[in-house]
Amino acid sequence: MSSSQTTTTPLQRIQQDESEYLMHTYGRQPVALAHGNGVYVTDVDGREHIDLVGGIAVNVLGHTAPAVRAALEHQSSELIHTSNLYYTVPQIDLARLLVESSFKSRVFFCNSGAEANETAIKIARKWGQKRRSGAYKIVVAHNAFHGRTLASLAATGTEKYQQPFTPMPEGFVHVPYDDIDAVRDAVDDQTVAVMMEPVQGESGVVPMRDETLRELRALCDERDLLLILDEVQTGMGRTGRWWAHQHAGVTPDVMTVAKGLGGGVPIGAVLAAPRADVLEPGDHGCTFGGNPLATAVGGAVMREIEQQGLMDNAQRVGAHLQAALLALRDGGKPIESVRGRGLMLAVVLSQDIAPRVGRAGLETGVIVNAIGTRVLRMVPPLILTEAQADEAVRRLSAAFDIAMTEGGA
Repeated sequence: MSSSQTTTTPLQRIQQDESEYLMHTYGRQPVALAHGNGVYVTDVDGREHIDLVGGIAVNVLGHTAPAVRAALEHQSSELIHTSNLYYTVPQIDLARLLVESSFKSRVFFCNSGAEANETAIKIARKWGQKRRSGAYKIVVAHNAFHGRTLASLAATGTEKYQQPFTPMPEGFVHVPYDDIDAVRDAVDDQTVAVMMEPVQGESGVVPMRDETLRELRALCDERDLLLILDEVQTGMGRTGRWWAHQHAGVTPDVMTVAKGLGGGVPIGAVLAAPRADVLEPGDHGCTFGGNPLATAVGGAVMREIEQQGLMDNAQRVGAHLQAALLALRDGGKPIESVRGRGLMLAVVLSQDIAPRVGRAGLETGVIVNAIGTRVLRMVPPLILTEAQADEAVRRLSAAFDIAMTEGGA
């Protein structure tokens, strides 16, 4: 090989092919993941990482979970897809599990959180026609994230996401998060629903106070509105209960679910309580929604969470991880606070180095998600142990050292 020739690494080859063949819709981290096991993933260069992102709250049972693999193997040998023109048992089985874990309702299945939220919006629109003389406005929060389809994007309300695709569908009124007075002031005769996340995920794991959630329920009852809760990221045991709203002791009229429901297999769902259960044949549909393969896996995931006590684990290990992260602050790392619930946490930094810490983590063997310049999000598999959490924090500490050196901190 001549001195002018250079060796292309596996990662570089993948980056070149990605640039040529895939739309440039993602700002990817400089790592290509090859295989995983539990809370660990290994990249194409053979480096092992503790994954504290878990596919963004998706891999609740970890990577290549035995329960997921077994359900895929069994159901794929029986029946993969039929369409919703026919009954299938796995779909009914999963719907029963969802209802039993939450509140009296009926379920619509789709493929993603954005689709689930679109469905919830359609439910609210039709309910407004039937119950509130055509009312259609939905009160939502600043810094929310409900998806990237047009209506869910309009509900999201973040200008950087909306700007390239304006005009947005009308009917969404944005108010400050966790502010019951702002919601109350925004409600008028054209309002049909309030749609909120119990914990805002994409904006940096910002929890709503339980008291505010209870006040939202009371306001919706008082003004005859639907309470829609987006539990796409907060659900499936992540906060230590099946659904984050259960900490506050309230019941929504509509709840949206996705991410962790399939343990890595795409699936979404919407639960509508009797007063909100207004969709009829022809109103809505989804070709792949609730197919036997996805719902069989979803059922296996829910049973595994219950049988393995993973909600209790999320509470216990989440508290342990939070304490270990705060100990880093006591050791001199630029950490301002740690917020969240269960295994849905954010490390708030006192310096603008979150992206650098995230990249350095790929060198030290821990995967975290930088949100903006001062927040590190952690939504790991619910199987994370205290020992694994401690090791992840040690690796994160080393990542801080690298990031602070690079920045001259």
